[in-house]
Amino acid sequence: MDSFRLYSLIVAVGGVAVGAYAVLRRKPKGPAELERERRSLLDGIGRITDGTVIDVQELPVSSGHHAAVLLIYKYDVAGVSYECSQDVTYLRQWINLHSCRLGLPTSVKYDPHNPGNSLVVSESWMGLRQ
Repeated sequence: MDSFRLYSLIVAVGGVAVGAYAVLRRKPKGPAELERERRSLLDGIGRITDGTVIDVQELPVSSGHHAAVLLIYKYDVAGVSYECSQDVTYLRQWINLHSCRLGLPTSVKYDPHNPGNSLVVSESWMGLRQ
């Protein structure tokens, strides 16, 4: 009878542990949260260089959501040219997309350890010169 109680206790503790893990585990971060963290990281550690807006493209989304808006720009760091795009769909309230034209000068914040990681617009910083 003692072994029955011991096994019951082990099963109960295991069930409580699995239940606690299911409730307390971290949920995976979505793409919007990862992009927000990337922008905040670049706001803190980014260096600024001059760049140029190449284009603004609006990509239609078939699932009924808003169309994705990409800001395409280029810049040079240490003699290397980079051509990047930034999804500014959720940053529309900070910028006027109609004033973003071909050849518009801009400032670009980039990661000094990975210059390909860059941005032009974030919640707390604006590189577009209008």
